[in-house]
Amino acid sequence: MTAPNAGLPAPWPAPFTASPVEATVSVPGSKSLTNRYLVLAALADGRSRLRAPLHSRDSELMVSALRALGAVVTEVEGSGAFGPDLLVDPLPAVLPAAAGPRRVDCGLAGTVMRFVPPLAALVPGSTVFDGDPHARVRPMSAVIDALRGLGLQVDDGGRGTLPFTLTGSGAPSGGRLVIDASASSQFVSALLLAAPRFENGLHLVHRGPALPSPDHVAMTVHVLRSVGVQVDDSVPNEWQVAPGPIAAFDTAIEPDLSNAGPFLGAALVTSGTVRITGWPAETTQVGDKWRSILPALGAEVHLADGTLTVTGSGRISGAELAGTSELAPTVAALCALADSPSVLTGIAHLRGHETDRLAALVTEINRLGGDAEETPDGLLIRPAALHGGTWNTYADHRMATAGALIGLAVRGVEVQDIGTTAKTLPQFPELWQQLTQTAVA
Repeated sequence: MTAPNAGLPAPWPAPFTASPVEATVSVPGSKSLTNRYLVLAALADGRSRLRAPLHSRDSELMVSALRALGAVVTEVEGSGAFGPDLLVDPLPAVLPAAAGPRRVDCGLAGTVMRFVPPLAALVPGSTVFDGDPHARVRPMSAVIDALRGLGLQVDDGGRGTLPFTLTGSGAPSGGRLVIDASASSQFVSALLLAAPRFENGLHLVHRGPALPSPDHVAMTVHVLRSVGVQVDDSVPNEWQVAPGPIAAFDTAIEPDLSNAGPFLGAALVTSGTVRITGWPAETTQVGDKWRSILPALGAEVHLADGTLTVTGSGRISGAELAGTSELAPTVAALCALADSPSVLTGIAHLRGHETDRLAALVTEINRLGGDAEETPDGLLIRPAALHGGTWNTYADHRMATAGALIGLAVRGVEVQDIGTTAKTLPQFPELWQQLTQTAVA
């Protein structure tokens, strides 16, 4: 796999430490929750407020998309440590005539390129969707085909990817719809979020290989129910959403538990201790799996009074782990530093994420002297002595944080384009520097 670096900023020297870190870290709001609630706010029956939301490239792209469709999003002072709250006035019942097609820049945000088209289906007129070069190879055919199945016109040139133009005409009739969402659970979430505004709601059926990342669909169902939407998910791979209003809301966004992963992993890598504040007692975030993943790799993990504490044991042990989803790049980085083999399964769908994450991880781990290989549905990583070198990111924020984690234990690692972390965690370089400065010899 190639990763040309022409035009990229100078590599970022990943901080290295031979001493344990001892840190308490707060991370910004969840991207998954922020963007789901933004979509629902645009469809709600009144003004909604998101408290302590994420402010990053992905969330800014979502805000811009909603504004392009007619919603009003206003920043107001809040109590969050990472930026203002957001007030959202929903899409108006009647939009002024547009001079031309509306345009939505999806960047590299899967939640924007998948969640917003069903929303745009409710807005009369044409909307053009496009994004970054990497976004143009991400799977989109399930959403495009679904919109056509709902009676909408979509012109994608037969590619099944960005760019495409959608022509909305008001509320689709809805009803029963069968899709193959095996490439991404976001296809299911995208349709469920808009479904309450379809005339007959939606009976969505997934037919095909196993649905990846079912936790993210469970999150979508949870947020829908939290705003008064009736959802029946009692039949596996089927979801029935009743038509009806979406109640305006005032909600606090949980910290992003997936983004907490590299910081927690630092405790394991350095035999130190890291505490993450604001950890919810109950959550639908996939990042809560860190509480079971890290002990399997040798860490001690304790949750009390909203703080998750992870302490390294002095070694990283390999493990067999299934369904690590978006956590896999961080898990793979830890496994590359382990003293026994690891097998990661159930993550074949990562080939269609911001980049082909399985190929990228194998390429970059092996570039530094590691021993990793792809399997049909995951990775096999064996112990090997790593050395310094360039770690390429492929415009993928989780590849960037994985490289930083390896650099914590391997002197001389340089991460190409650490700025790509702005996708979901703009403060990562500063927070990571602060973390490493807590190491005491």
